[in-house]
Amino acid sequence: MDEKIKRAFKELNDGKFVLIYDKDGREEEVDLICLAEKVSPRHIYHLRNDGGGLICIAMHASIAKFLGLPFMTDVYSKVKEEHPVFSKISRGEVCPYGDKPSFSITINHVNTYTGIIDIDRALTIKEFGILGKNIFNNGTNNELLLEGFNSNFRAPGHVHLLIAHENLVKDRMGHTELSVSLAYMGNLSPVTVLCEMLDKENGKALSIEKARQYAKKNNLIMIKGNDILKAFNEFAKEE
Repeated sequence: MDEKIKRAFKELNDGKFVLIYDKDGREEEVDLICLAEKVSPRHIYHLRNDGGGLICIAMHASIAKFLGLPFMTDVYSKVKEEHPVFSKISRGEVCPYGDKPSFSITINHVNTYTGIIDIDRALTIKEFGILGKNIFNNGTNNELLLEGFNSNFRAPGHVHLLIAHENLVKDRMGHTELSVSLAYMGNLSPVTVLCEMLDKENGKALSIEKARQYAKKNNLIMIKGNDILKAFNEFAKEE
């Protein structure tokens, strides 16, 4: 396996950020990612200021299935009769870059107040990351873990949940799948937090060149989606 990928495993395990560029012709964006279970208020500060996009939790599909988490597009389709507005604005279309959105519900931890401050979002993300890790590692038939989710989180909230495709990067190359696949290959918790890096000067996504400069300045590793896909295909053959 590529040494850069191996280094990324260590960086994530140490609670550091890794930068991921999806691929040319897709979003063409770079996201800051780290493991959800490692998140602190300082991480949220950097995601807000150095990333600037939407701060989300991405999870392995098996975790979402165990918790009964739906895709938001499915929720909208169920309420179209009662709320006709969703027939007009939720058409089941794919995004402009070719994929259906991976968004699920939004949550807050029950011990948050507004839910949006760095301390609150860090608590929500960290606790969900720990719960997701326990679900993934301890099997999906532990009712205590399900009750832990029901008791400790509320919706709606200020943290978006994303559900990775069940086949990960084999079938979808979004940052949701890229980050979860990377963690999965490293035998780490497949629950990540991610945020798009935006350019404060031109209002667009941060260019890959500027993202490289940021990574170099902050001694962070940056990986392209195709490199993660290649490593994942090799990894799948060895399983």
